[in-house]
Amino acid sequence: MAIYNARREKAVVVYHHRPSSFACSGLEISVEQTIKGGGSRTVVGLAGKQFITYCYNMNLADVELFRTIAALGSLSAAARHLGTTPMLVSRRLAALEGQIGARLFHRTTRSLSLTTEGEAFVPHAAALIETRDAALESVSPRRIGLSGTLKITAPNVIGHAVVVPLISELIADNPSLHVDLTLSDGVIDLASTGLDIAIRVAPLKPSDMIATKLADNPYVVCAAPSYIARLGQPATTADLVGHPCIKLHAMNSWPFRRGEEIDRVRIEGPFSTNTVDSVRAACLAGVGIAMMTYWDVREQLERGDLKRIELEDAIPHELGIWAVFPTRRLMPSRVKVLIEALRASLASPADSNGHCGPTRLPD
Repeated sequence: MAIYNARREKAVVVYHHRPSSFACSGLEISVEQTIKGGGSRTVVGLAGKQFITYCYNMNLADVELFRTIAALGSLSAAARHLGTTPMLVSRRLAALEGQIGARLFHRTTRSLSLTTEGEAFVPHAAALIETRDAALESVSPRRIGLSGTLKITAPNVIGHAVVVPLISELIADNPSLHVDLTLSDGVIDLASTGLDIAIRVAPLKPSDMIATKLADNPYVVCAAPSYIARLGQPATTADLVGHPCIKLHAMNSWPFRRGEEIDRVRIEGPFSTNTVDSVRAACLAGVGIAMMTYWDVREQLERGDLKRIELEDAIPHELGIWAVFPTRRLMPSRVKVLIEALRASLASPADSNGHCGPTRLPD
């Protein structure tokens, strides 16, 4: 067993029959055990220096429990999720803290939050569970298919239109697989919530993200046929000023590309809202012109419920659909299968207007 002191000096120690008995050649050893939260920490003196042992018999079920508590934000919510009692969850958490030798959560009767040590432990907990799952998958018979819990987050529209149908197929083909899907148009932190994968719409891959691109997803300017019949359609970006535009909160301007430059055109209109679903609904109702991503309105464009508006002086900014991961190391098979299924599903045929799905428009 390797032990270290505060200066990261290392010594190798071998346990004998009792936890307080060590063998280490040529060095004088003294042992003191302290109990904390139901666990123990062993302090060892070697040649006048103090070392603290690391515990290697950590209960991975309790590590997974820690991830669940961190994701849900309370002991009672974790207990409901796991089908047990808050008292048992509290006892198991205390046992884990005892094994680690550090408090992982600040706990009061009304609140729970990660300590500094708890925040530091989150990515390591994820790595421990991923390693366990990968090890089990590596020795499981192929005939049983995918297993474990696949935790996903995705934007609302793409989640409903693309992810949910794929999940239905994956569960049907893999009876041992469980899926936990969170739909949100906000950005959810993967590490602190224990998510396996996040589906995100973004212009480019940020440098701090571990991600792979699934498909192009350019913005589309569109309107209902009833609106175009009543008020016509703009020919240039300047013409947008004379049309009521439907605004998504925090998006008071629309991004267009002119050559290599991105031009943000300020828009105005009588209606604004906080979700893509409601922007699309208002556009379908003829309230005004909207800018949404291709996959937000793909079905409506194909059916002719909405018409794409192409401007003469600029094209809408291109985005992409990305799969984001907490780590590439030991990625579970269920995540790899989902990625390939998403790529296949997002490879769209041409729509009713003759456009080849979300591919880039010509310069």
